[in-house]
Amino acid sequence: MLNKFFSRFSQNIAIDLGTATSLVYVQDKGIVINEPSVVAVNQKTGQILAIGAEAKKMVGRTPGYIVATRPLVDGVVSDFEVTEQMLKYFIERVRKGKFVLSLRPRVIVGIPYGVTEVEKKAVRDAAKNAGAGEVFLIEEPMAAAIGARLAVQEAGGNFIVDIGGGTTEVAVISLGGIVLAKSLRVAGDKLNEDIIRFAQEEYKLLIGERAAEQIKIGIGSACSLNSKSETDKKKDKKELPLRGRNLITGLPEEILVNEADIRSAMEGSVRQIVSAVKTTVEETPPELLADIMTKGIFLGGGGSLLRGLDILIQREVKMPTKIIEDPTTAVVRGAGMVLENIDKLSETLSGTEEIAPPR
Repeated sequence: MLNKFFSRFSQNIAIDLGTATSLVYVQDKGIVINEPSVVAVNQKTGQILAIGAEAKKMVGRTPGYIVATRPLVDGVVSDFEVTEQMLKYFIERVRKGKFVLSLRPRVIVGIPYGVTEVEKKAVRDAAKNAGAGEVFLIEEPMAAAIGARLAVQEAGGNFIVDIGGGTTEVAVISLGGIVLAKSLRVAGDKLNEDIIRFAQEEYKLLIGERAAEQIKIGIGSACSLNSKSETDKKKDKKELPLRGRNLITGLPEEILVNEADIRSAMEGSVRQIVSAVKTTVEETPPELLADIMTKGIFLGGGGSLLRGLDILIQREVKMPTKIIEDPTTAVVRGAGMVLENIDKLSETLSGTEEIAPPR
């Protein structure tokens, strides 16, 4: 009752602090911010010039002294000060217009599974310095499972695969806790790097991360879909132009790449993700595995949208595999559900900090 009273005077927030994208959920309002995790910094003065979408526009297009950078690498803080500024920007945007006596918000932040205590402390400190009152952490696979509305508190196995920008999290969840998990630093960003390397090795073409991501979204796939209709076969053979600089002549060049090229480029990384899923299945206790065979494997995160990935995992693991609804926002939605039911779902949080009214 006391928590509900205090919550009226604060604007509690859940944040999915991702390597590629950050999302912010506000209690009773839903997702209010969905922006790239990019910060543009003037290295001469140390001044933050832009954050989020505005900063991403500057990537690869700035003078030498302006650097558009990601302050998180593989889902953890690599630049504390810049991360703090980014969090402050998000929190201030949420609190804009609130009356001056409003309390500092309670904040829940999603973190990768298996991060060290030092890395957890870096996230907590950054959030508190950015204006948060209390800071709680939730592991991303747990948040994704809650966001997918899986029965995580029941005595039954739930299998979730969260494929983000920097990490792939594979977890088996039961009774409000993670029974078994693997964190793999192979995800969306690594697939982009694979395409960049492919262009350099095969065509001596230097391309940027943005071009690689556009190609991945446009014609990337995890496996051949073996389409039966002529229309679908034409779609599978779809080609897209790839523009960059020829490393030999130094001149701009455009080439055409097809789905098979890009699938081949990403094959090694995709296989690592599938292998992590298979290994986790093999190590799952038999009682929980029986539940998972009935429910299936659930895929979340932006990486799960790679065409054919669910089909490939289903083929390899011999279990139903489904992409959850709106997979890119699953983590922040799950963290938001914990935020709004924190007394009932407190066991899903990472750490043992006592839950008290916001200060």
